[in-house]
Amino acid sequence: MNEKAERLRQARINARYRFASDAANALGIVASTYRAHENGQNDFDFAEAKIYARKFNVDPVWLMGGVPDVRIGISIPIPKPTEIEPPNAGPPNKVVGQGKKIPVFGQAVGGVDGEFLMNGTVLYEIMAPPVLSEISDAYAVVVSGDSMYPRYEDGEVCFVDPTRRVRKGDYVIAQIRLEEGGALLAYVKKFVRHNSSELVLEQFNPQKELRFDARTVHSVHYIALAGNA
Repeated sequence: MNEKAERLRQARINARYRFASDAANALGIVASTYRAHENGQNDFDFAEAKIYARKFNVDPVWLMGGVPDVRIGISIPIPKPTEIEPPNAGPPNKVVGQGKKIPVFGQAVGGVDGEFLMNGTVLYEIMAPPVLSEISDAYAVVVSGDSMYPRYEDGEVCFVDPTRRVRKGDYVIAQIRLEEGGALLAYVKKFVRHNSSELVLEQFNPQKELRFDARTVHSVHYIALAGNA
């Protein structure tokens, strides 16, 4: 277990969440995603660290391995709000927010490389995890097949942030139109590179690289997290 993962585990325990699944439920994220961060299987970035830090009452810089302003176990002081006059009017009914839902896409076509049709048909809607709650175009896809096992399993849900810049080593969903006027095919893979001539993706099972002419590439979007929703 690396230092970041160990700090995350200790923060969760000090926040009195006995099990990782309890913390995941409180955070509103998929349990397998949180466990992968806590056991060091997957890394987490600063945006995710801030979400964990708010819930566990620690400094996100400390979670990322830095020197904290507020160390673990010490409450972060919350300023007392300024007293104001109570409003003399209000809404007739209480509005109860239920969070943001995002569409889930994915229609398996049985491709050897785990591709599936991306025809705009929404399978169902799912609650957006906190890391995507402010992303207006966020969506999710269902993994088809075991071409990316053990990273992703058949039927697992990947949550996608289409606004985030993709870098080498990121996991992505690439939408490809192999034939003019043909259907869009979506591939959940590991990003290698994308330039003016080609898009290169890595597949795990069987191990190989997939290469697509740049002219066939419709989009390449970042997978923020995944799990069995």
